[in-house]
Amino acid sequence: MSLFDKYNQVNARHDRLIAAGRDPFNICMDRIVSATEAIIDGREVILVGTNNYLGLTFDSDCVEATVEAVRREGTGTTGSRIANGTYSSHRDLEQDIAGFLGRKAAMVFPTGYQANLGIIAGLAGPKDTILLDADSHASIYDGCRLSGATLIRFRHNSPADLDKRLARLKDDNTSKLVIVEGIYSILGDQAPLDEFVDVKRRHGVELLVDEAHSLGVFGDNGRGIAEAYNVEQDVDYVVGTFSKSLGAVGGFGASDNPAFERLRFTSRPYMFTASSSPSSIATARATLKKIKAQPGLRLQLWDNARALYKGLSDLGFEICAEASPIIAVRLRDEESAVFMWNALINAGVYVNLALPPGTPDGSCLLRCSLSAAHTSAQVRRVCEVFEQAHRALKDWRDTQSAAE
Repeated sequence: MSLFDKYNQVNARHDRLIAAGRDPFNICMDRIVSATEAIIDGREVILVGTNNYLGLTFDSDCVEATVEAVRREGTGTTGSRIANGTYSSHRDLEQDIAGFLGRKAAMVFPTGYQANLGIIAGLAGPKDTILLDADSHASIYDGCRLSGATLIRFRHNSPADLDKRLARLKDDNTSKLVIVEGIYSILGDQAPLDEFVDVKRRHGVELLVDEAHSLGVFGDNGRGIAEAYNVEQDVDYVVGTFSKSLGAVGGFGASDNPAFERLRFTSRPYMFTASSSPSSIATARATLKKIKAQPGLRLQLWDNARALYKGLSDLGFEICAEASPIIAVRLRDEESAVFMWNALINAGVYVNLALPPGTPDGSCLLRCSLSAAHTSAQVRRVCEVFEQAHRALKDWRDTQSAAE
């Protein structure tokens, strides 16, 4: 047997997707035109699936800061943070992040994925217990597995279920860490963080919030869901990424815990990987300044999000959560979702196709993510194309039924 035989069923499913049109998981952007447009197969396409929430990837100040960093510090660090890979810019960014979040300390990682691996596996060990939301991101699950801690899942966004599971552990003397996300990346639903904080207080456990998709998006200052719910002081650890609102590559962890710095020589994903390139660090620093200096970006993002939410709702689409910069449209089955996705991109609109088992509730979804850089005309055009694609889907279904 080949090592790849175990993927035969997955490969057959992928072949069926390709037979229905384009490969939705291997789209190549021939050329990026702007934060909201690209050329794909020689045609202009509106991008509504990039997580580029504040549209800063083409901001001239951010681009110049990035270019200057490459000229000044080179293309890469060629070393880990505990060897030769810590530059003054890494420390400067960590201070910027800590200051922005109002935290005493922050650590920077090469990716958001590694930030979750490094922080979770650094905090928890085989003698500890982690309670995590069942719909947590893959990086959170992998960080938990790497830690060796006992894992207990609680029902998605259910403080009551967390409370029940913690009550069962009242005589358990292990240290306990609760993990939730601010906004969940597939459905766009928010954690009821104030309620989770109440549970956390009652049981005297520690709380980690992944603000990957909520940083720069929620809160009066863009600090995330914890700020929006006014519970920042009750969140022990914050993890986030640079690859969404900050338009770069990297991740971070932050905390007020005076022992947090110990992770620099105990967290394997931090210790044994090359540090972030000077260009990524410079981009993150520049975009972080933009978030603080231009709150209007966040307001524009929410205007666009509400407009698309209303437009698609008025057309009768089922949307999985309340209005947010992530708008997931639920289709009744995989064939319908694949047909719609192909119809959308053929008409010049790119969204994310999300299918089981990659969706938390087994739904077949078309996932949109809005940007502050989208124009009102682009949002209207996206709604028009969704309506056209849905009519085409209905005609296709009618044809299929008639053939049967």
